Amino acid sequence: MTKTALPLVDGFGRQVTYLRVSVTDRCDFRCTYCMSENMKFLPKKDVLSFEELNVLIDAFVVRGVKKLRLTGGEPLVRRGIMDLITRISRHLGSGALNELTLTTNGSQLAKFAGRLKQAGINRINVSLDTLNADKFTDITRRGKLEQVLDGIKAADDAGLAVKLNMVAMKGFNDAEIVPMVEWAHQRGYDLTLIEEMPLGEVSRDRAGAFLPLRQVRDQLAETFTLEKIAHATGGPARYVRVRETGGRLGFITPMSHNFCESCNRVRLTCTGQLYLCLGREGCVDLRAALRDKGARGLDAVLDEAMILKPKGHDFDPLRQAPAVARHMSMTGG
Repeated sequence: MTKTALPLVDGFGRQVTYLRVSVTDRCDFRCTYCMSENMKFLPKKDVLSFEELNVLIDAFVVRGVKKLRLTGGEPLVRRGIMDLITRISRHLGSGALNELTLTTNGSQLAKFAGRLKQAGINRINVSLDTLNADKFTDITRRGKLEQVLDGIKAADDAGLAVKLNMVAMKGFNDAEIVPMVEWAHQRGYDLTLIEEMPLGEVSRDRAGAFLPLRQVRDQLAETFTLEKIAHATGGPARYVRVRETGGRLGFITPMSHNFCESCNRVRLTCTGQLYLCLGREGCVDLRAALRDKGARGLDAVLDEAMILKPKGHDFDPLRQAPAVARHMSMTGG
């Protein structure tokens, strides 16, 4: 085995097989838990070109990454995004990648769903925190629920498996979780509930809105029979099957019970910064390495990154200040 084919293994023996790539920090929504109301986005000159992103992704695939997720911001608002997806999808054809997926707010899905399926994407995650149109506009500051629902239907019609992500928030959508489970499962969609993470300054009381999913799970158990299953998607969610609906329900608990012991993920921003942990500030500048030494210089930097990858994060749900300064839209969740 050549050195360039060695797997990416961190100092704790965890192999990195999952890369999340933020292709843009821009978004057509301004979700209150994700962005400040007056976001300042990166100058376009600071954002990696598709050619550079492609080279960086190739480097990870050669080193054993098997799952790749494109995120943002909102990935589908980046002009020409299908060109990048088409390039990456060659790794599916070769067998080097097992899965290419996408996380989206759903606003552009009606336009892109068919093309995503044709490019080899079989499964997508759609953020959907409420089915109430007024509350949806409130939490996104500008989104239209009908547009997102039309996009989800287009994805379904195109043959894409849909998983919905719902950030659980006390006093906002806690009373909607049971209806959301029923709505999603009636349509054959998986649903994952997520605890809000303290990333970046936002204009809301995160501590007051924090809803531990252990509490949510106990409440759901009063309505549904939750059966343990072995299903896994390569990410941090822990799944159960809801006997009454037949659907899958996931829980992501970065605040109340982290999942760091099995972390297999790293995150690449649209400026080429490689974050080794979502909940920590430390990163490695792959853009500088690429522009200085070219593709051949990336291996040594990736080896260095594995040494720097921390054991885990430690979020405090009662802390008012953000755990890290960057907003979620910078690293893509």
